[in-house]
Amino acid sequence: MARILLLFLPGLVAVYAVHGIFMDRLASKKLCADDECVYTISLARAQEDYNAPDCRFINVKKGQQIYVYSKLVKENEAGEFWAGSVYGEGQDEMGIVGYFPSNLVKEQRVYQEATKEVPTTDIDFFCE
Repeated sequence: MARILLLFLPGLVAVYAVHGIFMDRLASKKLCADDECVYTISLARAQEDYNAPDCRFINVKKGQQIYVYSKLVKENEAGEFWAGSVYGEGQDEMGIVGYFPSNLVKEQRVYQEATKEVPTTDIDFFCE
């Protein structure tokens, strides 16, 4: 019995250690390279600086490369946003996945086409 509790204890600690907030959804659907949205769609280069307005977004500097993981499906008058992470040495945002305006970047290399339409979930817009 004690063995089972020890196996579950790290998971319980992790659940209670996470604090955050669910933000408003930017879209109800996204385009991905696969059904789980885990594969990289493309590598893009920022054409200008972008300062994140809130925790759903990432800061980007002109010239930085960004791995693109999903593309939100534009709805109504909303802007078109993609999700990705900054690539490069010494970047504060490296490894952090967040949204940025699609017109901010130019795709340099497409690895896989974003052909899978997947519903967004609350966790897509969760901020720590």
